Amino acid sequence: MKKLALSAAFILAASSAMAADAVYEVPAAPVAVEETPLFNWTGFTAGVQGGYAWNNNDADFGGGFSADFDGGILGGFVGYNHQLDNNWVIGIEGDLEKNWGDDSFAIGGVTAFNYGLDWQGSVRGRVGYAFDRALLYGTAGWAVGRGFLDVPVAGVGQKETFNGFTVGAGVDYAFTDMVFGRIEYRYTNFGDKDFDFTGVGGPVINSDLDQHAIRIGLGIKF
Repeated sequence: MKKLALSAAFILAASSAMAADAVYEVPAAPVAVEETPLFNWTGFTAGVQGGYAWNNNDADFGGGFSADFDGGILGGFVGYNHQLDNNWVIGIEGDLEKNWGDDSFAIGGVTAFNYGLDWQGSVRGRVGYAFDRALLYGTAGWAVGRGFLDVPVAGVGQKETFNGFTVGAGVDYAFTDMVFGRIEYRYTNFGDKDFDFTGVGGPVINSDLDQHAIRIGLGIKF
């Protein structure tokens, strides 16, 4: 009888230990991992930009000439972007820049004309695709520029406002949730204007301006 009681006690103790081990071996519940949300480009933007412009002037006054007048550009931009659910981004943007491009045209060793651009600007639509913090985009719209043409020997000069179009592409990259950088290429055709010097015995000079430009910018998204 004692042996039976001891056997029963041993079996009961072993069963309790096995049960305790089974409880301890229950796997822990999986820890939920929070996914970091992708960056969203919706919002107003403003910033500064600068770069270099390769300008060209095709002037016709009977003889005519074609010449480059390259120079730096510096200004600012404002805009608004809206990101769709499929990561496409649409927006609108405007900019205004100082242009330091100017040059001279000489006839017989004497400077006949000084010409160039004082400032330029644009209002453009933008369409792009967002790869999280990188936004690849194309842009196109209306362009305006203030050009000048001076005749030093006559002591006269004129300024005209050119209107045309601009088209290009670039990439914006968000360094933080608010600050982003930019690199952009654009071609701009400012159209043509007449500089009329007939009032001082000179010719009518038709000037046709276009430009290739690279810009680097730094902006803030609100």
